[in-house]
Amino acid sequence: METFTRHYIDGRRQAAGTGRIAVGDPATGEVIGEVPAGTAADADAAVAAAARAFPAWSASPRAERAALLERLTGLLAAARERLAATIVAEVGSPASFAAAVQVGLPLATFAGQPGLLEEIAWRREVGHSAVVREAAGVVVAITPWNYPLHQIAAKVAPALAAGCTVVLKPSEVAPLNAFLLAEAVHEAGFPPGVFNLVCGTGAEVGERLVAHPDVDVVSFTGSTAAGRRIGALAAATVKRVHLELGGKSPTVVLDDADLEAAVADGMVKAFVNSGQTCTALSRLIVPRARLAEAEEIAAAAVANHPLVDPAAETAGVRPTVLADKLGHIGFTFALGPLVSAAQRERVTGHIRAGVEEGARLVAGGPERPGGFDRGHYVRPTVFSGTTPGMAIVQEEIFGPVLCLQAHDGDDDAAALANGTRYGLCAAVWSADTGRAAAFAGRLRAGQVDVNGARFNPFAPFGGYKQSGHGRELGVWGLEAFLQTKSLQLP
Repeated sequence: METFTRHYIDGRRQAAGTGRIAVGDPATGEVIGEVPAGTAADADAAVAAAARAFPAWSASPRAERAALLERLTGLLAAARERLAATIVAEVGSPASFAAAVQVGLPLATFAGQPGLLEEIAWRREVGHSAVVREAAGVVVAITPWNYPLHQIAAKVAPALAAGCTVVLKPSEVAPLNAFLLAEAVHEAGFPPGVFNLVCGTGAEVGERLVAHPDVDVVSFTGSTAAGRRIGALAAATVKRVHLELGGKSPTVVLDDADLEAAVADGMVKAFVNSGQTCTALSRLIVPRARLAEAEEIAAAAVANHPLVDPAAETAGVRPTVLADKLGHIGFTFALGPLVSAAQRERVTGHIRAGVEEGARLVAGGPERPGGFDRGHYVRPTVFSGTTPGMAIVQEEIFGPVLCLQAHDGDDDAAALANGTRYGLCAAVWSADTGRAAAFAGRLRAGQVDVNGARFNPFAPFGGYKQSGHGRELGVWGLEAFLQTKSLQLP
């Protein structure tokens, strides 16, 4: 069992109280680790350390910060197998996905910061003024459990590169990887107080950090409800807040698109990480005349998303032929369990509610999948016969659930796609890439995939509407932790 009893504050592992938070294995339900249950006093100590360290760190040469980040990246790369195994155990991500994505993406983010520092216009002349960019101050990073290390890296790496000091509060559901990061930060030789780690609940530690008067920036990824609470708390001290919140993202299939390819790609992106992804393309909007065909393809494609023991799965994503008379080409993408019993109950509750609302099950359902008597597994589920007002169409489910919707032309498709309070991601398919790109301009979303394009970890990431505000990743993620100052010169 992986047990951590001390927070990392001011360059050392500091003893915490006697409270502990148990960490469970989603595949078995067994306890696999413990972390300290932090208090408001722990939060205060971490902020105080970060505030003391800020003047020297923000004034340090950029080359020095870059060198430390490069050293940290090397240490994380050397520990990638341990990191991946830890995330498999605490999140339930299949092993190949954990290695490639859950660890691969954060490594790329840390490794990219030195180069991004060179892209910032640190000083420019505007008439008789010099406009300079400076570190924004003490940053609180509050991160979720679904992509734990990736979300930490998206905040911590650019904040450190910019010259900010950081207090990290990871999700108490999957915190073990954050303690491994703290070990690497310590070994890399970052000055005391530059990076601090405090674990605990949102009510006890998170709210104290957000409201703390010595915190300058809060960067949060999580639910829209929690984002509203954070915004309200931060408003009292008028601190900068970046929010990356929920989504109910659509794949829009135009009438000339390759339906097989669109459905196969849409299902992978709906079910990735067992649907526990804020960018999950959980709605598939197809021409009404082709709805029955889309249902048939989707029903067959569920076979390409087998449930697996995450620690044993190593095959990853690979092309395959669907095992039915249609012979469609799809992708095998294994699914692990959901992260907790509470999450499983939440998702199966949504599935039951969808049936009660009158939606029609094309595949899956709320019953426990065969062969998985323990663990938090949910059958990959596809609904059709939905209407725009149904809860399963409007609410973020955060599980392997896909809703088919029928459209009657481009205008109707755009209205359906934009017809939720969210605007994080979307996708569009057409035989004409120019037409697809033009349609993407009609979508109120921060990221739009065109014809199955893959994720770009150096492009700006963030949402419209109630999916949040601010951008992460690439040079935009670094600029999020900078202030702008005008020097009026004689």
